[in-house]
Amino acid sequence: MNASTAGTLVMSGGEAIARIIKAFNGGPMFGMGGFQVLPLYEAARVLEMEHHLIHDERNAVFVADAYAKVSGRVGLADATVGPGATNMLTALAESLNAGTPVVCVVGDTHRDHSWKNMTQESRQVDALRPMCKEIIRIESIKRVPELMRRAFMVATTGRPGPVVVDVPEDLMHDTHTFDLADFAVNPIYEAAPALRSRPDGDSVAQAAALIAAAQKPIILAGGGVHLSGAAPTLHAFAQALNVPVAHTLTGKGAIPCTDPLSAGLFGRYDRIANALIDESDLIVVVGCKLGEIATKRYTVPAPGKRIVHIDIVAEEFGRTLMPEIMLWGDARLALQDLHAALGDQAAAVRQRLSDWAAEVPRRMARWRDEVAERLNSQDRPINVARLITAINKVLPGDGYLVADGGFAAHWAGLLFDTKEAGRRFVPDRGFASIGYGLPGAIGAALAAPGKTVFSMTGDSGFCMVIGDLETAKRLKLDITLIVVNNAASGYVKALQHLVYGAGKHIAADLEEVNFARVAEAFGCTGIRVEDPEQIEAALRQAMATKGPVVLDVVVTRDPAKMLPGVDSRAAVIKKGDRIA
Repeated sequence: MNASTAGTLVMSGGEAIARIIKAFNGGPMFGMGGFQVLPLYEAARVLEMEHHLIHDERNAVFVADAYAKVSGRVGLADATVGPGATNMLTALAESLNAGTPVVCVVGDTHRDHSWKNMTQESRQVDALRPMCKEIIRIESIKRVPELMRRAFMVATTGRPGPVVVDVPEDLMHDTHTFDLADFAVNPIYEAAPALRSRPDGDSVAQAAALIAAAQKPIILAGGGVHLSGAAPTLHAFAQALNVPVAHTLTGKGAIPCTDPLSAGLFGRYDRIANALIDESDLIVVVGCKLGEIATKRYTVPAPGKRIVHIDIVAEEFGRTLMPEIMLWGDARLALQDLHAALGDQAAAVRQRLSDWAAEVPRRMARWRDEVAERLNSQDRPINVARLITAINKVLPGDGYLVADGGFAAHWAGLLFDTKEAGRRFVPDRGFASIGYGLPGAIGAALAAPGKTVFSMTGDSGFCMVIGDLETAKRLKLDITLIVVNNAASGYVKALQHLVYGAGKHIAADLEEVNFARVAEAFGCTGIRVEDPEQIEAALRQAMATKGPVVLDVVVTRDPAKMLPGVDSRAAVIKKGDRIA
């Protein structure tokens, strides 16, 4: 493939790309080939890199996204020109909004023939640009190593995000004599956060003084906690001070959900957290963008609350709520500095807040009593709350639950309990598209070999990506895909029911499908569950089975019971409300 001379290597642009990826110890890469990227594929073969065919480029980026979320390392995907590149758009938006470090290599047209109606030609750079943190167009073959290094650097610093490297066909196929030094990389950019920064000391001191004086403080943890690897630090901070912690969907696991200080999910769906936020006199926001769902469409917290906001992106300060103190920097370092600034006061604060902290387990126990009938429901078809109760019992503390968009993320976000601090819940809430469940499970399993991986998806979401069940089978992955089978596009049907009335729904129903049989047709194990008493045994059977398992769970067909309204409160819909 290459000729070697003293200190130089002659190779194609595609090989130069592959060698930089290999220098960064890149993990598995997914894509669907085409002529424009063939040199990259040939280099991957010769260099014995882990590269896998997938059936949709969107899924390739979803796999990369989940891999990065679980491992912290850069996720990798590729695509050929035109539809290959544009198929990535939805998944890139997920990674951009979620702050996931991903690098995607896409082929483009030969520059000598561009804009002469080349096959599959489009303005793909213009289309991709708003969906990624940065798009890097390579115009000189000698700059391939430099710009690939930059892609990893941009993906892993600040708020991490996806970087697209657009490579014209001629540069991918042409050869160049590269210096060996061109392929030296800084290993800090293999994973995020590659660089950390501290907030300024005066602001930290002011925030510590507010915390020391607060009577009812609460921490609101977002996905930035996991991007920073700050969950153990936040857990220790909360325990040292007796401060309750509520979380967003992506912030779940900031402290274990089973910890007495965990107030659970806040915002659109909550157990007890919204009431605690309302009663609090100081809110410490950590790595959270305070978007629509987290704030229950900008009504939680109520106006006038004192807020300390920690974030790595200064532009997030004041976007939805104006903080009194802004701590601009890495979440882990900011929490460490806050803890240090409190110093000897921490013990006194902990003692003073003991009654406030004790409210959390008391209220949580009362909430569980109120909803126990649904959590342990004997309904047939099965109540989704009962399904997640079983998952909580069966999934090990070091296991992972991936959650597709829609019902899966909201039901699991509300009811799934992590048992350890850290990202054990992997939802696609950056863009909240459906179709993440299967590729997300693939990425999580590759990032955490030997760990149990469950994934919840709806029947609509599974149908969107079902072809990549073959990919999971080919890779011999031990994953359990739990299909929440309600024979409908459930969110749409439930919303139509709530907004317009019983029976007033259209374009929401699906054919009844036995997905266990579909799985068997792919050579995978299929298990169909219709009796709630069988769920736990089926989950344990799936865990003990080698290869992919599809657990087809027949859940309620009643649109009045589809939304996760297990908080014993009726939904009141006003014009313009979006409750799901």
